[in-house]
Amino acid sequence: MAEGLRERKKRQTKQRISDIATGLFLEHGFVTVTVAEVAEAADVSVNTVYNYFPVKEDLFLDRGEAVVDRLSGYVRSRRTGESAAAAVLRALRADVEGVSPHVGLFPGWADFMKVITEAHALRSRLWEIQQQALGHLTKTLAEEAGAEEGDSMPGLIAGQLSWVHSTLMAWIGDEMTKCRAPGEVSRDALVLLDEMEDLLGEKVLNYAVRAAE
Repeated sequence: MAEGLRERKKRQTKQRISDIATGLFLEHGFVTVTVAEVAEAADVSVNTVYNYFPVKEDLFLDRGEAVVDRLSGYVRSRRTGESAAAAVLRALRADVEGVSPHVGLFPGWADFMKVITEAHALRSRLWEIQQQALGHLTKTLAEEAGAEEGDSMPGLIAGQLSWVHSTLMAWIGDEMTKCRAPGEVSRDALVLLDEMEDLLGEKVLNYAVRAAE
């Protein structure tokens, strides 16, 4: 369905507020900047800010919903004959090879992470997003595999795939804080992905293989 004018304006306003807030947080720190200051800089009311972002943390971590669904989306879009793990690994490799900002491969990543590490509220919100993503992935795997209620396997597989993703992101973050070039980090990250795949067992690698229709 095509996006209507009203929806597009709302999306653009939300993105503008988030971009302005992010710039302020990067310059002054998350704790120092108030929502009122964000509203003033964006030339909107405080209520407008809260209408788009119910909590201050989401002004900075504004892509939380996309992060929650990311691994699940990879699983749902897997190819015929491809397992859930294979689909996730393929997508992550594509992001790494493409030096994608989705996996932190951009020069400003170190500054972005510095804001998070200095603010307890942001660290807590990031952990919450990660837990939501894990729960969502568990549910997706159960649906895609046709698992029976009470089956522990979807949760176990989700834990392994989440480990791959979080370990990759943490490693890239550490390397980018060393001011390394994104392309250089990308090459080493591909090696890390291969090493992590070697550690995954057959049950993980062959779970939820998509059958031919």
